Amino acid sequence: MNFEYFIAKRLIKGKEHKSSISTPITKIAISAIAIGMIMMLITVATGIGLQQKIREKVAAFNGHVIITSFDNNSSVESLIPINTDQNFYPELPEVDGIVHMQAVATKMGLIRTATDFDGIVVKGVDNDYNWDYFKEYLVEGRLPNFGEKLNNEILISSYISGRLGLEIGDKAITYFLKKNAKSNAQPFIRAFEIVGIYNSGFQEFDETYLFADIRHVQRMNKWKADEVGNFEVFIDDFEKIDEKGQEIYENIPSTLDSQTITLKYATIFEWLKLFDLNIIGIIGIIILVAGINMITALLVLILEKTPMIGILKALGTSDWSIRKVFLYNAAYLILIGLFWGNLIGIGLLFIQDRYGVVGLNPETYYVSTAPVYINAGYIVLLNLGTMLLCLMMLLIPSYIVSKISPTKSIRFQ
Repeated sequence: MNFEYFIAKRLIKGKEHKSSISTPITKIAISAIAIGMIMMLITVATGIGLQQKIREKVAAFNGHVIITSFDNNSSVESLIPINTDQNFYPELPEVDGIVHMQAVATKMGLIRTATDFDGIVVKGVDNDYNWDYFKEYLVEGRLPNFGEKLNNEILISSYISGRLGLEIGDKAITYFLKKNAKSNAQPFIRAFEIVGIYNSGFQEFDETYLFADIRHVQRMNKWKADEVGNFEVFIDDFEKIDEKGQEIYENIPSTLDSQTITLKYATIFEWLKLFDLNIIGIIGIIILVAGINMITALLVLILEKTPMIGILKALGTSDWSIRKVFLYNAAYLILIGLFWGNLIGIGLLFIQDRYGVVGLNPETYYVSTAPVYINAGYIVLLNLGTMLLCLMMLLIPSYIVSKISPTKSIRFQ
């Protein structure tokens, strides 16, 4: 058995150690490591979870890359139609990583009830629309069924439903201005039937969008059946969104434009990038505090075992071997702290993931409950990083062993 490990093991398991003066110090150090690991796990899990959840929600309403006509001038409403007879639709084989592409069109309108009204944007979707991104947001009713025959089924948000007092099965009387019509022209009127209610928690979108058959928009705009407002492209790796956005732009006609959601909603994604800096800062501070506590504990252990150090030196043990004894001891304490920190921290994350105990203000964070991202990769990295950094911080204070004189330390009390 390794000599240093054997001595460290005896120190850890020795009965005299359990009642020594260093016991409360080591308990504080272990608690600091455990609390630090809990805080790091929560910080990383909620930070990454919030980033991913907001990305998913923005993509659910827009796709990752949006292909539009240059003439639309970033308008919320589709103004200039695009023909679906394109070499990039419904597939763009020149660009790898595209998982889906769908055609949509939008039109601004006004929902009016007997007592209130609200401005909305009708998002017209076709049979190729991927509802998978919306299934988790459906809170009541069902998704609209846009078959071969045009119908008036729509999906609205719980925000619009609550604001206007609309429920499943109600008629939503919606008014639309006619394009290029005179000021006194009668608007288009549609009596949509509400079949489903969604709640994404992203109020910026929930207070705006309702989903209907794209043929309603085409008819009101006097477009042909093969004309749409824009195309939404979904990719398989969000980290490559800028690269894929550029590739898509290079493979579409020069009359069309493409824009990633990171550019369209630059403010939101710049805000999300700040989370990375916050996470790094918090982790750094926590590891520093935990390391200082371990340094204190190590110095107390060395001070307490000064006579033993003198005896080992008198027997010919090198300074580095004695330092390794205390580093092994410190590593054991760190492992104990990491064990309890992981047990409690991961447990709390699973509770939050399952029950959503901690809520957030959707107006500020775009989600109603704090999302968590649980992955073995970052958990292992946090544990290894904490262990290595703490041990590196302990190398310097362990150097005090070399300064201890055998003759004086043996008589030390």
